[in-house]
Amino acid sequence: MTRVSVAAVDLGATSGRVMVGHVGPNSFELNAVARFRNTPIRENGELHWNMTGLYGSVLEGLATALAEQPELASVGVDSWGLDYGLIRDGVLLQQPFHYRDDRTPRGLAEVRRHISDEELYAHNGLQIMSINSIYQLSVDRMDGRLQPTDTVLLIPDVVTHLLTGQSIAEQTNASTSGLLNVTSGKWDDELMRKIDLPRTILPELVGPGIAIGPVTDTRLANGARLTLTTVGSHDTASAVVAVPATSPDFAYISCGTWGLVGVETEHPVLTKEALAARFTNEGGVDGRVRFLHNVMGLWILTETIRGWGDDLAPLLAAARDVSENVSIFDVDDERFLPPGDMPTRIATSLTERGLPVPSSKAEIVRTIIESLAQAFADSVAKASRLSGTKVSVVHLVGGGSQNELLCQSTADRTGLPVLAGPMEATAMGNVLVQARALGATSPGLDGMRALVAANFAPRRYVPAS
Repeated sequence: MTRVSVAAVDLGATSGRVMVGHVGPNSFELNAVARFRNTPIRENGELHWNMTGLYGSVLEGLATALAEQPELASVGVDSWGLDYGLIRDGVLLQQPFHYRDDRTPRGLAEVRRHISDEELYAHNGLQIMSINSIYQLSVDRMDGRLQPTDTVLLIPDVVTHLLTGQSIAEQTNASTSGLLNVTSGKWDDELMRKIDLPRTILPELVGPGIAIGPVTDTRLANGARLTLTTVGSHDTASAVVAVPATSPDFAYISCGTWGLVGVETEHPVLTKEALAARFTNEGGVDGRVRFLHNVMGLWILTETIRGWGDDLAPLLAAARDVSENVSIFDVDDERFLPPGDMPTRIATSLTERGLPVPSSKAEIVRTIIESLAQAFADSVAKASRLSGTKVSVVHLVGGGSQNELLCQSTADRTGLPVLAGPMEATAMGNVLVQARALGATSPGLDGMRALVAANFAPRRYVPAS
């Protein structure tokens, strides 16, 4: 095995980054060369992603990476799931819809006219959420947007297409669409017929670690030096690759805008209990299943802070000093999905249940943190019970791993040690899958995780006695 250098394009729902990783048999370095905001836009009252601006930032980041690291051999792309671009003759027809746009419940109702939740779960194994691609596509069909469309590409595949001209669907992100059969791992033709979606709009499925071809966008000077390699292009799939686990009995929390809480399994869990508990079966690298629950995540906190216009650090410090017990609200309530006034929604939710409402900003922040930690704890316990997986430690990765109050509260509420970090787990998993394709690291997930653990030691939080 030799040392290689690769670039990771890692796009999140609020920000993006281009990272450069250097990987050898026993070494792993990761450096950020570009960070940028991912800010949605309003068009005709609809919420969309600014894909034009986002892709421009990607090109600038890759240009910087190539200038600083001429030895770069490959680039991989990951992003959030669910959302997609509509393509005709290789051209993006419009800026992709944002999953927080208020159109999505209409799609859920339409799909339910054709198929029950129970039957749908047997097909795709996904948690029923109105924001899933299957429901968004049903809205597009009803509104006539699919008529001029010849291809639908999920967000990381849109970036791959813009960089290379190739149209593919990477497997892990495709598994979040609701159109992939959870058992076969192939597009579900029967399901597409049932819900009246055209099968022809779906491109070829490709697994992680496959060389797609050179970067051909001429706006990126020397881009052809890079081969685009597929990775676990759903950000959580990449993050789970980089969980620094040293034993198999772990649960993971990939915590950012969303909190993805679950365990890794060999086979999907498709029981009535899993459906009722709103657990999802998504594809992982090397054919693993990410059996998890989507928790609303730090979105509630960041949207609260944005509304106040305050800085997060002093608010967290003040929240840490709140000594009295605070009320717990259901962070998964869909009232918290759209942008807007979170403190008022929290107060309404608590009042409806007859619970005390926090009065100060510090108490509101502490209420959010404790409610989020409780949702994490509940999801870890359910993931273990529903899958029959023993859990003795929780790995919390992503941006939430920097939030000490959240990490400690999660340890307290799960009753398990929490190992926090790495913060950039998604980019690390992206880099590792590319490096493995180039022969620079262990072929197994255990080996890649051991490399992360050896080079990026997590911080340990133990439950309060």
